[in-house]
Amino acid sequence: MTGIEFIQDLAIILVVAGVVGWLCQRIGLSVVVGFLVAGMLVGPNTPPITLVNDLGRIDTAAQIGLVFLMFAIGLRLSLRKLRRLGLSLLLSVFASAGVIYYLTRLLGVAIGLDPTQSLFLAAMLMVSSSAIISKVLQETGTTHERSGQLAMGVTVLEDVVAVVMLTVLNSIVQLGGAGGGPRITETLGNFGAFVVMAAVVGLLFVPWLLRRMSIAADEELQTLGMAALLFGLAIVAQRSGYSLALGAFLLGTIVSETPHRHQIERTFEGMRDVFSAVFFVAIGMQIDLRIMGEVWLLILGVSVFTLVARMAAAGIGLVMIGNTPKDALRAGLAVTPIGEFSFIIAQLGVTALVVPPHFYPLAVGVSLLTTLVAPILTRRSEAISDWVISRQPRWVMVWFGYYRRWLDRLQARQKRNLLWQLSRKRFIQIGVEMLLVTGLLVFSEQMVAAVEGWLGRDWLFPRGPTVMFWLLLSVVLLAPLVAIWRNISALALLYAQVSTSGLPRQMRIKPLVETAIKAAAAAMLYVWLSSFLPAGGTSRWLLLATLVVALAGLLVLRRKLVYWHSELEVELQDVLGSAEGRSSGSAAPWLRPYESWNLGVIDCVLPDLADCQGKSIAELNLRAQFGFTVVGIERQGYMISLPGPDKVLYPRDKVMLMGTPEQMAAGKAFLTAVTGAYVAASEFDEVRMEAVEIPAGCRVEGRTLGELALARAHRVQVAGINRSGLRVLNPGPGESLGVRDELLVLGTPEQIGEFKTWLREEADST
Repeated sequence: MTGIEFIQDLAIILVVAGVVGWLCQRIGLSVVVGFLVAGMLVGPNTPPITLVNDLGRIDTAAQIGLVFLMFAIGLRLSLRKLRRLGLSLLLSVFASAGVIYYLTRLLGVAIGLDPTQSLFLAAMLMVSSSAIISKVLQETGTTHERSGQLAMGVTVLEDVVAVVMLTVLNSIVQLGGAGGGPRITETLGNFGAFVVMAAVVGLLFVPWLLRRMSIAADEELQTLGMAALLFGLAIVAQRSGYSLALGAFLLGTIVSETPHRHQIERTFEGMRDVFSAVFFVAIGMQIDLRIMGEVWLLILGVSVFTLVARMAAAGIGLVMIGNTPKDALRAGLAVTPIGEFSFIIAQLGVTALVVPPHFYPLAVGVSLLTTLVAPILTRRSEAISDWVISRQPRWVMVWFGYYRRWLDRLQARQKRNLLWQLSRKRFIQIGVEMLLVTGLLVFSEQMVAAVEGWLGRDWLFPRGPTVMFWLLLSVVLLAPLVAIWRNISALALLYAQVSTSGLPRQMRIKPLVETAIKAAAAAMLYVWLSSFLPAGGTSRWLLLATLVVALAGLLVLRRKLVYWHSELEVELQDVLGSAEGRSSGSAAPWLRPYESWNLGVIDCVLPDLADCQGKSIAELNLRAQFGFTVVGIERQGYMISLPGPDKVLYPRDKVMLMGTPEQMAAGKAFLTAVTGAYVAASEFDEVRMEAVEIPAGCRVEGRTLGELALARAHRVQVAGINRSGLRVLNPGPGESLGVRDELLVLGTPEQIGEFKTWLREEADST
């Protein structure tokens, strides 16, 4: 009765997790701490109260929980969010990861770890827990401060670092703990190709599928379809040589780019909470308290090292991109807790026998201690950062001022560099398309094997599936290859024009330079493709045959390929920048039509992205257009009977319609229609406070807040004024401004940045 025993284990896990998690929440601790403690209490390593003792079932529960947890993490990280955070913050996070890596390697030498063990320990300490940090920031009220915003940006981007490290470590595990530079480089290249291939295919397929399911399937079928996608992509990633976590994470990031994100978050919220708790409890059940007791001194020492190293590394990384030392230190103090990714990394190393068993309790112990200390550090971060800054040498302050001025000049010069602005987008397109082609070629053998296993080796004719696969793959690869060459040609023309500008014989030299650039690029493309194409056996002759077909197709369909690629780019941009919706609804079973009057009553649920949302019944003019009557609205379980014409409709409202069958059908189609109107994302989480000093000579001197109307003109709110140590909180419209006044400004990063630029322009114009 293995199935019954697994259900029994799940029941025990959920009950104990709920009780212990509630107790931790009551005393001000993170519920994650409660889940870990609950696992330690009921696991097989804590007799005599062992309630769950089958390691196989524990591992199964942990794997299911891992899939849902990584999917939830991926939903929080989208390409839009990455663009909003900026490349500079991403570079800062990777720089801080490098600092932690080298500091941890030094620690490993000091405590006698070998290189592989030091690498796993560094990977465990590189990544913070976004779930724990977001909760700490909310509890301490620092979410909307600049340091809190930086901390959230750092912890979100560290998820990317974690996924990369998992890939590298998985490669090392497969090599038996002996990694090498060329092997790691190849692993990272293949990883990038797989991610891009999955992302492009997913961004084209998943939104279309979600849109079709929203039209043709009920909500429960949509949930089943999404769950099937989740576990399916997790298995694809695992079969490709990666982990289940990568597949679930990628699907989360893909879904986060679609307008269905909020609907899916709401649908999977319950399952995410349940199975995330199961994951953490399963982690706790695999901890042997006796081993933890034996290495308690190591846990304490590594915890202290983690607090100092993570704070210093994050602070250094943030200062490198131009943040003030105070904001950088406060953000560094907030990102000290480690969590879910550290557990996964430790589990990978222990399971593969490349690190000792005590690494597992070490990761959990360090997570517990850093989670306990994090709220204290965050609350006192301002005082701690002031104390540190007040004791820094003067030469450090001078150097930092020079560095910030140099960074400002560099950024200004980059914005004025027209050549880079014109060519940057094409370089990015070439990189993405090359990774896509690389992914298709690298994983082609696995795809061929899957096709042959499904259809048979000699289906239709000898080696039929293989021949047809390579013919189809050749056609698929033509569009990105043509796009790569078109971008290279455009860059060659651009750089030839710029490099020969002003020369006496420009018209003769320019074609030679352009041809030379194309020839060099063609040679590099040949080397690149030949390193991934099969070169032996039957595959070589199949490749030659498909190459002939591809060249013929290129000559015949060249214009069509350019058109198809343009359509592909447009489709991807639509997915990334537009919103689609879904509709659902069913008639309430207790409603009955009045047959003698040919009238009936049906209900429909407004989709999340319905065109009619936010409009009143009068504005929609439903009675005049379609002839039916809105007789009721059910909103959040509350029934509004016979709503008036001024009643506004909102997403997820269940609207009851009365009319003839034709009128009701037309009305339902109208109310559930979604034409792709974009719904802007909320900027509430981006709001922060920042101190802005009025520069000398600024023309706002002597003018009142009422005259300046900053809220209307610049969309910022002045929450306070610091005037020579005298603080004015929530100043009124009659408060006048003076030079060197420090304004406490509330707004989004873009709004505050525009306001600071306006102040500088006002000062420069005098």
